[in-house]
Amino acid sequence: MINVTRATDWLVHAKRLRKEQLCKLAQTGALVGRISHLAHMLQCERGASNIWLCSQGALYAPECKASRALVDEQLLAFRQVLGSPEAASAALCERVARALDELEQLPALREGIISRSLPAADAMAHYSRALRHLLSIVPLLNDSIDDPQIAGRFVALYSLMQGKELVGQERALGAIGFTQGFFSDEMRQSLVDRIDGQQACFEVFLSLTPPPLQAHFTLSMPGIETEQLRRQACTRQPAADKGVLALHWFSLQTGRLEQLRSQEEQLIADLMLAVDELITRADEHPLQPALPDELLAHYPARPLLPLVRQQAQEIEQLSRQLASMRDTLEERKIIDKAKSVLMTHQQMSEEQAWCRLRKMAMDKNQRMVDIARALLTVKALWQVTPKE
Repeated sequence: MINVTRATDWLVHAKRLRKEQLCKLAQTGALVGRISHLAHMLQCERGASNIWLCSQGALYAPECKASRALVDEQLLAFRQVLGSPEAASAALCERVARALDELEQLPALREGIISRSLPAADAMAHYSRALRHLLSIVPLLNDSIDDPQIAGRFVALYSLMQGKELVGQERALGAIGFTQGFFSDEMRQSLVDRIDGQQACFEVFLSLTPPPLQAHFTLSMPGIETEQLRRQACTRQPAADKGVLALHWFSLQTGRLEQLRSQEEQLIADLMLAVDELITRADEHPLQPALPDELLAHYPARPLLPLVRQQAQEIEQLSRQLASMRDTLEERKIIDKAKSVLMTHQQMSEEQAWCRLRKMAMDKNQRMVDIARALLTVKALWQVTPKE
């Protein structure tokens, strides 16, 4: 062990350690890229498998076969860039091991799908678990970074990848519901949770992403047709159309995922470019003795602390939003039941029943859900005079 006592010795040592960290981070760029590619193809296989299972094998057979082949190709490339476990931390090794364990179960999962012995919801859960463990590797790849800009870019990338996975889960859930022509209350709540979760992830991503990279993100926002299908899934049952609506939904959400995939590639390239610039700067500008305040500016003690606090606030806000959305969904159910009463006893259309409830609420200066709840409470005793 070398004994150093002068300030310049410590600064030279700090420079060497910092460059080693940056070089190690540059090497992880290939791994992050492979994780991104593999996750994207797994998301494609998950969605296609759901449509195939719910249609009893009538839809998406070629797409299922093609997506499996692409996943296998990306899985092989992922294994090749993993490198040696000796250079990794214990926590990173554990997460890689868990991800590989889930990925090694893909053949059995596919057998259950091909034989149609596995329900679509169970298949989706298997794929989602594999994706969760795969994506959990990313945060540990920056555990030694002390540069706030690089750390911020890593958090932004991980937030984008998490948001994209929630979009993939939303696509898979909608594919199940629209293909089978039915959304249970549990499925509707799951859709609401995924939609809210996306928003929280993308807000963190945007808060930490340079403005030039934010412009492309607007292309991945849900369009009018997607929003209309979301409302239909969360408020009423789709009509039986032999999978036409399911394929339209799948196409719209696939477009979003492709845009997010392009955004991921841009973010990974930007991250690696920033790392390369820091390495070049370290070579071109040798570290000289500096005042303590300058040193603190170069090496902040806890650069991730503000990010951790921000994410904690995001989680708290998300919890409040989820609670609010659950209340909203429950209110929609009550209003739908009240509309059904009016439609049955007064031979009204859905729009007429809605207008009647809204007028009653305005006349009494009450919320529509309160009017609907009162209507349901007394419906057993309420004698409705049929229309002439």
